[in-house]
Amino acid sequence: MEALIYHFKMVMGESNVPVGEVYHCVEGANGELGFYLVSDGGRTPARLHFRRPCFIYYQAYPEMIKGSMLSDAILTMSSMNVIAGELDA
Repeated sequence: MEALIYHFKMVMGESNVPVGEVYHCVEGANGELGFYLVSDGGRTPARLHFRRPCFIYYQAYPEMIKGSMLSDAILTMSSMNVIAGELDA
């Protein structure tokens, strides 16, 4: 019961978050999915940033297709399994 009360307080924002910053990553389907959180001691984060795996992979795409044909560029893009929604920074 205490765990449920604690969870409810955290979700509803009744507890202050400690001052500081933290980066935590988990293994996602396409690679590392990271979360960077900065807190100023209030009830909401001062800054929250997601490190999406597809955004990092897509940055290497121009180097991967340099000197190849258009058909190779299309196949390379599909083999990278890029999720378009993750490319929005």
